[in-house]
Amino acid sequence: MSSDLIHIDGSFGEGGGQILRTSLALSVATGRPFRIENIRANRSKPGLLRQHLTAVQAATAISGARVVGDAVNSTCIEFHPDELRCGDYHFSIGTAGSTTLVLQTILPALMLGEAPSTISLEGGTHNAYAPSVHFLTRAFLPLVERMGPRVSIELERHGFYPAGGGRICARIEPVKKLTPLTLLERGDEVRRSATATVANLSGDIAKRELAIIQQKLSFPDEALKIEQIKDAIGPGNILSIEIESEHVTEVFTGFGERGVAAERIAAETAKDVRRYLGSTAPVGRHLADQLMIPFALAGDGEFRTGRLSGHSETNLETIGWFLPSRLEVVNRDDSVDIQAQ
Repeated sequence: MSSDLIHIDGSFGEGGGQILRTSLALSVATGRPFRIENIRANRSKPGLLRQHLTAVQAATAISGARVVGDAVNSTCIEFHPDELRCGDYHFSIGTAGSTTLVLQTILPALMLGEAPSTISLEGGTHNAYAPSVHFLTRAFLPLVERMGPRVSIELERHGFYPAGGGRICARIEPVKKLTPLTLLERGDEVRRSATATVANLSGDIAKRELAIIQQKLSFPDEALKIEQIKDAIGPGNILSIEIESEHVTEVFTGFGERGVAAERIAAETAKDVRRYLGSTAPVGRHLADQLMIPFALAGDGEFRTGRLSGHSETNLETIGWFLPSRLEVVNRDDSVDIQAQ
């Protein structure tokens, strides 16, 4: 365990919460302490919100860390992890903040632990600007499992913004070392589907969304599904489109918003799907972000994605501060290969 403190300016790059989450994840996984200033400096409300504070608290709990600055609105924390502590944990965000982003923070280290862990999280389960539970279970975790760990997530109750109240439970069977993975081709398409989910809202919203998907993507009737949720605390709407290929499954999610027409949500989600189908890269931009930490921890492997977003470039630089095995970017004609070395 290194005692050299890594100093991070949280305003660099896209200047958001991912810098903090990646730093926490890799600090716990590597035992390297860090100090981050200007947390979320490029956001309208800088500093730690409840969601980010819960991520700090979760990382603290599983590592026995010594922390300074762990408070709402704090713009600076110092984090000194101790030994990883696998086990059963429960964390409640207390708002509609994303449970999946908190899980994202502690999962990398727990996948490499000495014993299984169970993580129960309460808050938002389907949030804009965060991976949905469906994205994790269908797109991300199948690839993680090909690297060795066994991770399952049960969605116990949906939680939408602004009411929250959702609950997920993750069960993690770790491995000592991640198996390198190569993912350069999708293979043949196996299946495509679209599910429009509504909670405490009219089913007409879901019908209108699916009509747009059928119009713009030519999905057959049997590929379209309406799901009505009855146990959510507040109203909510999600449109989830799945493209399953031989070697990878990609999931695209649209989140209903007050004052935004269902047709617009569906059209924007369809645009993301068309962009993916129009390329040859197997890994979409959101999945690329998720895969970077596991690939870097494996120290080997390669995947192909589209042009990197500023968010991905920021994540790459943050990873490089903690791990000697860097992620190299190889530019191709219409895609990018990310190589762990």
